[in-house]
Amino acid sequence: MKISRREWLKLSGGAVIAASIPRSLDALIVEEPLIRDIEAPMFNIPGQISSPVIIEAVELLKNGSNYFVRTRSKDGAEGLVGTKQIAEFIPIFQKLVAPHFIGKDARDIELLVDSVYRANYKLAGIPFWCPVAYVEQSLLDMLGKIAKKPVYELFGGASRNEIPVYLSGSDRVLTAEEEVEVYVRGMAETGTKAVKFKIGGRMSRNLDAYEGRTEKLVQLARKKLGDETFLAADANGSYDARKGIEVGRMLESLDFKFFEEPCPWENLSETQAVAKALKITVAAGEQDSSLWRFQWMLDNEVMKIVQPDINYNGGLIRAKRVARMAEKSGKTIVPHNTQTGPTSVNILQFAACTKNATPYMEYPWRRPQIFPAWYKPDFKIVDGKIKVPETPGMGLEIDPDYIRQATSIVKIGPSGTGNSSAS
Repeated sequence: MKISRREWLKLSGGAVIAASIPRSLDALIVEEPLIRDIEAPMFNIPGQISSPVIIEAVELLKNGSNYFVRTRSKDGAEGLVGTKQIAEFIPIFQKLVAPHFIGKDARDIELLVDSVYRANYKLAGIPFWCPVAYVEQSLLDMLGKIAKKPVYELFGGASRNEIPVYLSGSDRVLTAEEEVEVYVRGMAETGTKAVKFKIGGRMSRNLDAYEGRTEKLVQLARKKLGDETFLAADANGSYDARKGIEVGRMLESLDFKFFEEPCPWENLSETQAVAKALKITVAAGEQDSSLWRFQWMLDNEVMKIVQPDINYNGGLIRAKRVARMAEKSGKTIVPHNTQTGPTSVNILQFAACTKNATPYMEYPWRRPQIFPAWYKPDFKIVDGKIKVPETPGMGLEIDPDYIRQATSIVKIGPSGTGNSSAS
């Protein structure tokens, strides 16, 4: 996987320097670009769709508080997905991400995700990767509809058609007693057998949300929810290594199953120290958006459960690559998830076709389940599980009238190149 001598000379400044190239270096110039294992393609979409799918337009729509990314091919095929956390990133979506895909063959989606990164690598991070993820998922929706397959079939097929979930969503504003009662009700309504609680104070330098809350919360959770309930805790980077180990041992004594992000997410050495000192499984990776960093964390035993967010990390393809790394390292993957309803289809598609995903996927829950009429399926949790949609594409069916009522915020393509009505 190399570059040709002609291309190397072009990139290096022209044939003038050719005579100065040492013979040993000249011998190393080879024919095709380097593709490292971490970036190696995983899927053969051209093998499933025989004709090119040329991307003609990428559009951002808004109806009320709901945003959607719609993609269209020159042949009129469309993909449509709901998004979260796009409003803050509209300039990046409009100027750097969406234009990159126009005129390209959507079947080359893996290469396109890589090339938009290389074109903008100095801006890589959550504000960049979320727009990439939304375009990618919209294109996958379009490709699945063309192939008449759910996305999990494009990715090799499902190993399960129902996804067990653990409930999450605490924001530390309730007392310990109130928080536990929320999930007593949540478990009763959904039938789930697993809950994750937020502890500490969120990047709080060892402070609790209020004094004694964490100890009271985890003890009461075990007492109220019972010995058979799968319990986990998320500190959101609240502790240094010493305090993280202390809290982790308390969680071990209560048979909590994993301890997420004990230390600030950028402080890998402290998280590593906690992981090595404890028996409880340490989970991390929510904020990370670098494949290289994930590989380093896996190689150096920073965590045992890998938790990329499918959007923050750039989409389903990059999440599948992290899962591949984790599998090679003998680790499991549980993507971070803040989404419910129509924007949660990505985690269901991922969990369906990822063998080293743990039995439980994260699913926020703060109130009785509500199902607006403008989309289906309803994503209802029944007996602790959500069914994976079987319809082609991402599996989301949106009322056409609801989309017709939406405002076009950005449209990149023949009839609206670069247009934006965003304030």
